[in-house]
Amino acid sequence: MSEKRGNATYVLENPPSIITSACVGGKTEQQGPMHDYFDKTFQDDYCGMETYEQAESYMQKIAIEMALDKLRLKSEDIDFMFGGDLLNQCTGTTFGVRDLNIPFFGIYGACSTMAEGLQLSSLMADNNVGSKILAVTSSHFCTAERQYRFPLDYGGQRTPTSQWTATASGALVVSPVGNGPYVRAVTIGRIVDMGVSDANNMGAAMAPAAAETISDFFKDTSLSPDSFDYVVTGDLGLVGSRIVCDLLCREGIDIRENHKDCGMMIYDLEEQDVHAGGSGCGCAASMLCGYFVPKLRASQIKNILFVATGALMSPTVNQQGESIPSIAHAVWISSEKETKI
Repeated sequence: MSEKRGNATYVLENPPSIITSACVGGKTEQQGPMHDYFDKTFQDDYCGMETYEQAESYMQKIAIEMALDKLRLKSEDIDFMFGGDLLNQCTGTTFGVRDLNIPFFGIYGACSTMAEGLQLSSLMADNNVGSKILAVTSSHFCTAERQYRFPLDYGGQRTPTSQWTATASGALVVSPVGNGPYVRAVTIGRIVDMGVSDANNMGAAMAPAAAETISDFFKDTSLSPDSFDYVVTGDLGLVGSRIVCDLLCREGIDIRENHKDCGMMIYDLEEQDVHAGGSGCGCAASMLCGYFVPKLRASQIKNILFVATGALMSPTVNQQGESIPSIAHAVWISSEKETKI
């Protein structure tokens, strides 16, 4: 059974293993510095489909199939899956996985969805509920822009604080049995709202939630940032990354030396016109599944604290003047299974 520490952290007694993972990306991702870590990239934002929404669903299906193929698994080998995305009613996921015939839990954590799915999968596996559990998510620049901001042909000016929604998808499978990397603990986030209402400044809206969850994890486990190779945030970008480091320093928690942000990693902020960096469910998911998990499996790094963040808003409430409540979920992933805390 998982052991509860503090208010929101659970240390997993029998740490489950991430036995396989895969990620796919779009043209902008292929042009970025992390292109070699994608299992597949598409030169066409439609991915051969008729609409951008169909393209996002197709990316999810491809990511799942590629993750399963690495272990010669079939969809019937999966007990159930957790999945979600940014689109209304999570249609990117439901249309993407509808033909796979896998028992399905739809979840929504905005850009924190991969961390949420990984948490739920790991808690299930640690408590012997399922032997192979899949988590998947995605985002697409074109689907997100016209849902949350402006029509694509509007040509609106993007602010310096705005971020580029990644056209990407990531999928992974968690099992009670495997050779790692292992999920050692999870900290479930709480909703934080500091009154930010600018939909073009997601980093500022989400950073306080990331700081609170990271602080909770270190307090609950009595670990420190130097126990980790990296403290990885999901998609705070240039603005949010600075804010989260400053907020944590005020609490005596210094992550500046080993902090990485997926939104800063996935693109070249000097060469690509992405303003403050990347965002979207697919941003953190692709960097976790394509970059960090393989490096952990190969013991090139030993421990990361993966903290994906999400802005829990909709265009309607934002236009009504509401502020942006946010959340962050943390997952300790390790190449080692037996280290005690």
